[in-house]
Amino acid sequence: MAAEDTRRTRALLEAHGVHAPLISYFEHNQARRGPGLLRRLQGGARVALVTDAGTPGVSDPGFRLVRLCRDAGVPVVPIPGPSALVAALSAAGVPADRFVFEGFLPMKAGRRLTRLRDLAALGRPIVLYESPHRLLATLEAIEAVFGEAEVVLAREVTKRFEEFRRGTAASLRVALAATGVRGEVTLVINSREAAAPDAADE
Repeated sequence: MAAEDTRRTRALLEAHGVHAPLISYFEHNQARRGPGLLRRLQGGARVALVTDAGTPGVSDPGFRLVRLCRDAGVPVVPIPGPSALVAALSAAGVPADRFVFEGFLPMKAGRRLTRLRDLAALGRPIVLYESPHRLLATLEAIEAVFGEAEVVLAREVTKRFEEFRRGTAASLRVALAATGVRGEVTLVINSREAAAPDAADE
């Protein structure tokens, strides 16, 4: 079993009485570990790819192992599981017949604003992932680009402390600056129901 964090996965397996050998597979060792896992698969072994949260391959380095397998003709069998993207969107209450999933925005402030302006031009709900320590800066950038557009913040989706908050980027930023935030964060920007400010006026 290839796991993003073997400690978390081991605890999950033990809770269900499952005993299986674990090997770490994450962003910083995927280039080294991938070929070895592929050789094991080609030798007839079965390997389960497990991620810390969500679905392997979605905003996750697991897609590289999937690509190795596909290129080598090794079958990949998906097992649907929790997805913060779909779960947050389904409970956000925004029109989602069409939407854009961006994943994580660029880390640098200028590139983050540029990307948000590009997304605003699409006129569709936008789903983002964000880490707690970058959340306030991201909300500030969303406010600069989308103004008073509705934003839904989904935290720890499908987990014990799941929480949804709705407001503008500005109101959410003020509230979270006072209380802080922990855990995995998904943002849904309802850009279809509020016009974005003209970037040239900023």
